[in-house]
Amino acid sequence: MHSAKKAKARPKRALSRAAQEARAWPFEEARKVVDRLKKAKGGAEKTVIFETGYGPSGLPHIGTFGEVARTAMVRHAFEVLTEGRIATRLVCFSDDMDGLRKVPDNVPNQEMLRAHLDKPLSAIPDPFSDDYPSFAAHNNARLRRFLDRFGFDYEFLSATECYRAGRFDAALLKMLEVYDEVMDIILPTLGPERRSTYSPFLPISPRTGKVLQVPMIERHPQAGVVVFIDPETGEETVSPVTGGRVKAQWKADWALRWTALGVDYEMCGKDLIDSVTLSSKICRALGGTPPENFIYELFLDQNGAKISKSKGNGLTIEEWLTYASPESLSLFMFQKPRAAKRLYFDVIPKAVDEYLAYLAAYPQEEPKVQLENPVWHIHSGAPPEAELPISFALLLNLVSVSNAEDKATLWGFIRKYAAGATPEKYPILDHLVGYALAYYQDFVKPGKTYRLPNERERKALKALSGALAKAPGGASGEDLQNIVYDVGKAHAFEPLRAWFGTLYEVLLGQTQGPRFGGFIELYGVEQTRALIAKALKGELAGKA
Repeated sequence: MHSAKKAKARPKRALSRAAQEARAWPFEEARKVVDRLKKAKGGAEKTVIFETGYGPSGLPHIGTFGEVARTAMVRHAFEVLTEGRIATRLVCFSDDMDGLRKVPDNVPNQEMLRAHLDKPLSAIPDPFSDDYPSFAAHNNARLRRFLDRFGFDYEFLSATECYRAGRFDAALLKMLEVYDEVMDIILPTLGPERRSTYSPFLPISPRTGKVLQVPMIERHPQAGVVVFIDPETGEETVSPVTGGRVKAQWKADWALRWTALGVDYEMCGKDLIDSVTLSSKICRALGGTPPENFIYELFLDQNGAKISKSKGNGLTIEEWLTYASPESLSLFMFQKPRAAKRLYFDVIPKAVDEYLAYLAAYPQEEPKVQLENPVWHIHSGAPPEAELPISFALLLNLVSVSNAEDKATLWGFIRKYAAGATPEKYPILDHLVGYALAYYQDFVKPGKTYRLPNERERKALKALSGALAKAPGGASGEDLQNIVYDVGKAHAFEPLRAWFGTLYEVLLGQTQGPRFGGFIELYGVEQTRALIAKALKGELAGKA
């Protein structure tokens, strides 16, 4: 799809003026960052930092894609609003110094990992192979390949490298200085047992290398050190808070990162609302300004349950991209990010056709309307030009009825519908043909059940076949749709959608389907009549 011609971008000044009033949510978010800079001392000279975070105890997943894609959209909207005068960076931060508290279910060498529990992810051997120096390095490499695959423009940062290189040292020393204030923020949110052991600092044991969750018995801000009791030996241990000898506890760590890196914008899921509130308070205690924040709703599976990496419910990136394009997934992420959405296989065809509809509408839209069109945001202001003769839903039904097993068969039908159509002329459609074949085989075909028509339906189907036989050659989909309507009305189907339900269930083996006139135009009048004849003979019933 990236080979398609791109629409010409408008001059920066005109685009920026139009963007000032754009209502699409990335512009609303970007304006928050613009206002932030106006209030900040030296804001006009600042490089604006957009951040996304990632926990490398697991593999990159569809939520990771969503967060980076959405943040990239806000970043682009900001660059348009400011006419590119203000430098920006998108930082993808890996919290790879976090201690491994439990062994993930979906990784090999579980016993080996259990032997390294509580150590930083960057200090645990790679359970997958010997190709990487650590578990974190393996997952970080997976993350970067994942992001590169989609062409994101980002800068990768490792927590381990930031801590060890001293990038967080100043903020860590400040946290030691305001230790009591940080404790006052966090302790009221904890239960009695956790309160007795809590510290914003998690020292790395010089003896075992484990990330320890122990209280600090002494603090010496001027010396930059803390004192704790080794939980296994009972010995007092002195540790600097700098140079990667400690890491900060989760909410304190988020605040530390915001402060040290100067993060201006970060979004997160609804489940982290309380963390955002507490981390923002800690960030202010450290002398920083919390970033502008966007809270998005979580994804649900088909049963309405929250999607979980450990449960494996919902869709993976690989599964979506087997059956649809990255752009359709980007559209799914763009739409209503503050609304909970069900993420399962049935949403894919709808997302594909909606993306294509937005793409087709874009060239005819007024400039202001184009800025509201999702494809403008998905393609960073330059959507590809695309004219497609048929929808994805229609392709799926064509695969279903024709029993096509390969692209060549489907393209034969497409050429009957759109003379001269070729994969070279319609490369996007060729991708869709491949997706339709895969989706049909895995999700449509296993659930197809054809039923026999009752007596009234048999009469209506015979009448439809006869009416189609009299249709003029080259009849349009609209003309054929009117014929279908007229037959349904003549046979007193009430409501009329019951007639279309009959067509889908008897002829296609499913409960819903495409606009039937368009389907007949694509599949062919004679082929449709032959399909009706098979149904009347009982040759389709029960077939899957």
